[in-house]
Amino acid sequence: MTAEHRDAQGPKALWGGVAGRNWVAAQDVLDELFKPFEPLLAEPVGTGAHVLDVGCGTGATTVAAARRAGPAGACVGVDIAEPMIEAARARAEREGVPVRFVQADAATHAFEPAGFDLIVSRFGVMFFDDFAGAFAHLRRAARPGAGLRLIVWRGPEENPFMTTAERAAGPLLPDLPVRDPDGPGQFAFARAERVRGVLAESGWSGVDVEPLDVRCTMPTQDLERYFTLLGPVGRVLHEVDERTRARVVEALHTAFTPYVRGPEAGFTAACWLVRASA
Repeated sequence: MTAEHRDAQGPKALWGGVAGRNWVAAQDVLDELFKPFEPLLAEPVGTGAHVLDVGCGTGATTVAAARRAGPAGACVGVDIAEPMIEAARARAEREGVPVRFVQADAATHAFEPAGFDLIVSRFGVMFFDDFAGAFAHLRRAARPGAGLRLIVWRGPEENPFMTTAERAAGPLLPDLPVRDPDGPGQFAFARAERVRGVLAESGWSGVDVEPLDVRCTMPTQDLERYFTLLGPVGRVLHEVDERTRARVVEALHTAFTPYVRGPEAGFTAACWLVRASA
């Protein structure tokens, strides 16, 4: 099965398969890399708040929100990927934080109507097939006056780190998935006007889209695990022969050299911080 065919099965097949398993395998790297975003999403969580974390992944932001909400609060993380939800439940149990995780499509899951004071997401809302329909559905799960706070990527031209692996490995991996700039995916909300339009169409008000630039770092020793597990390259690299894999890894180490400073590798994540209210 080619990578293109596999991606055509939709996000549930993709994230419930190799992409989700690889994300879990790199969980510790990603936790450190994206930790600076946690306080930005947890900041508005008040004591006793009911919070929904959309596309919660392995649960780091959900747990951070639950710590802010305290024992009187109720935090729910939802993700379509079963491997990630299993890892999220294990995290919450390990850290002793009361959180509920649901493996479901947030665009259609039967949430309690008007059940949440705040809906948050870190890089989890760019994969819906129907953006306006999904956000209208989430709007119905929000209480009157509830807040929406999202962090999404700006465009690939402002985030070259995120496409370095596929650009470097492309000549060696003919089945590498090709991004659709207008379809669901990492950079679906690259244009601020698209974000505003989707949220206005789906019933959210007071929409504010603010540029957000955040320095993200990881130990250099973890860089190879990052670029061999994640993104389009990570989806296909496990299928190639050892010789091809070695050539790809060598090419990627060379391509990522500009992001390495001794023991640390890093980049500036160019994002939007999106706020709205119900």
